[in-house]
Amino acid sequence: MSLGWIIFIVATIGFHIGLFGMFKKAGIDGWKALVPFYNTWLMVDKMELKKQWFFFQLIPIVGQFITIWLCIKFVEHFGRFSVLHHTATVFFPFIYFPYLGFSKNERYAGIPVVKNFAKSASREWIDAAAFAIVAATIIRTFIFEAYVIPTGSMEKTLLVNDFLFVSKTSYGPRIPNTPLAFPFVHHTLPFSNSKSYLEWLKLPYKRFLEEPVMRNDVVVFNYPVGDTVIKEFQSEINYYDYLRAYESRGGTREMLFAERDDILVRPVDKRENFIKRCVAIAGDTLKIVDGILYVNNEKNFIPPASEKPYIVQLDGNGFFPDEFVKNELNIDPQDPEQRDLLPTPDAPNTYRITLTAEQADKVNAFPFVIKGSLLPELNSSGFGNTYPYDTTNFKWSEDNFGPLWVPKKGASISLNIATRSLYKRVIQVYENNTWEEREGAFYINGVKSDSYTFKMNYYWMMGDNRHNSQDSRFWGFVPEDHIVGKASLIWFSWQSGPRWNRIFKLIK
Repeated sequence: MSLGWIIFIVATIGFHIGLFGMFKKAGIDGWKALVPFYNTWLMVDKMELKKQWFFFQLIPIVGQFITIWLCIKFVEHFGRFSVLHHTATVFFPFIYFPYLGFSKNERYAGIPVVKNFAKSASREWIDAAAFAIVAATIIRTFIFEAYVIPTGSMEKTLLVNDFLFVSKTSYGPRIPNTPLAFPFVHHTLPFSNSKSYLEWLKLPYKRFLEEPVMRNDVVVFNYPVGDTVIKEFQSEINYYDYLRAYESRGGTREMLFAERDDILVRPVDKRENFIKRCVAIAGDTLKIVDGILYVNNEKNFIPPASEKPYIVQLDGNGFFPDEFVKNELNIDPQDPEQRDLLPTPDAPNTYRITLTAEQADKVNAFPFVIKGSLLPELNSSGFGNTYPYDTTNFKWSEDNFGPLWVPKKGASISLNIATRSLYKRVIQVYENNTWEEREGAFYINGVKSDSYTFKMNYYWMMGDNRHNSQDSRFWGFVPEDHIVGKASLIWFSWQSGPRWNRIFKLIK
């Protein structure tokens, strides 16, 4: 049993023992404090609160905070109103409640002492601030969260500096794995390199009112290979890519850890947030043929605003007007970092340009574009740099990939050399099993196995800007416990000023 569970059990016992004593002092049979929900019903009745406060506890997630508030109110009926006493009620009830319940210095004072207590102005501000922090934390953790697009991997569906609302209720609110964390930050404290969370209490994966991710949803999720991070690079260069390059030079994992002191291990909910489109769900089979994605042998939905690079040849008698480039292609011709419209180094009047299908039609309509020359560019980086990094059995590349089956909860696979490459990380890392190979046989949790049954659903995520997207083609499946929420609305957008046509735009 983990330390977290031991602490939880001890805290639960201490809480109920203390409540037992508090009930007796309040004139209620002590044993009734040990009955869940019945005890809070009696507290509401004793304090003469409106009965709906009891029923508010039944609301998922929010109800837990209502229960905490009821405990604070009960403590006030013992004449304890200070911030210190309320803090002890929230964070240390397993210690504080036994003190209230069994100390000879404490007594139940009842409703009159509450009615006669007047808060100071400073206390009103403290309570208001505490309420705001708790309310905002609940909303951010379980309902929706603001998110900003940092890269162009989803262009032109989503643009850099689009500000989104991400719905966490679409797939069911997820209980944090690390609930003891500094509010309003992700994994690192502001103005510091320190972790923003404590790991001595870890909760297992749990999602309320669970709903499945639908094919072609735009999804925010925790970066699956962000379990191990090199602080210098964060998610810009993932640890596993760095390790493969390091091993190719003769190094080992052990040597890398000895050489660097900035390698971190992060729990699921504190891994970097990524946003992509879910192109395949659990049980689907996908493949990419010459840059075209097929799911279950059918061409996948192509988002209208998705873009890809084209090669276009001009006849030398004209070029695209700046206004067209800026307003129609959304490319800033004055930006020295712009990479969406560049001449190719080996052919005169030939350009590489990133376009949506609609933009490609507009480009092709110019008289100086040589007809038939506007063609999609296929990736030519070769094999070996895509998942599962097994060039012996899977000669896959970014634009010719698969077929690959996406694991589904309850479904089984045979274990062999090929499936080892595809699913070993899923079995060992995401589903927390031990994996051994001895004399050509596979051992899962020490038991010789020729098959495996998956415990979770998995998803395949890809960017709409396929040639500028670090996605599942490079790091594999996204487990269901990594799903954060559904991107639903662009509430603001900025590029040298507001992009007015994108504000309050629904994401499709």
